[in-house]
Amino acid sequence: MAKVKIVDSLAREIKKKFKGESHKITDLLESLEENPCKGKLLGNVAGIVIKELKYKKFRFYFLVDGFKLKVLSKEELTDLLMKFVRMSDKKSQQKTINEIREILLKIGAGGF
Repeated sequence: MAKVKIVDSLAREIKKKFKGESHKITDLLESLEENPCKGKLLGNVAGIVIKELKYKKFRFYFLVDGFKLKVLSKEELTDLLMKFVRMSDKKSQQKTINEIREILLKIGAGGF
């Protein structure tokens, strides 16, 4: 089973914006533990894959080690970490994706 980590700043933003619905969103994000291939592929930066999950008009972006996701079977994905890093609405979607790519290029996955 893969592990899902939600960055603290994103967790606070989810609770602030969605209030009572935040548990549904957390459950959606944590559903990736059971099905790690879920989500739309947005790009690849130095072996780190950027993917998104949609909830209504919002998008949640997460990072995955692309090599492990592609090569390993579901049973072997015990050490795969999926890190949710940002959230956006449809209007600011491309801006957010570009910010994630820029940070990955400059600092690496540890920058989040």
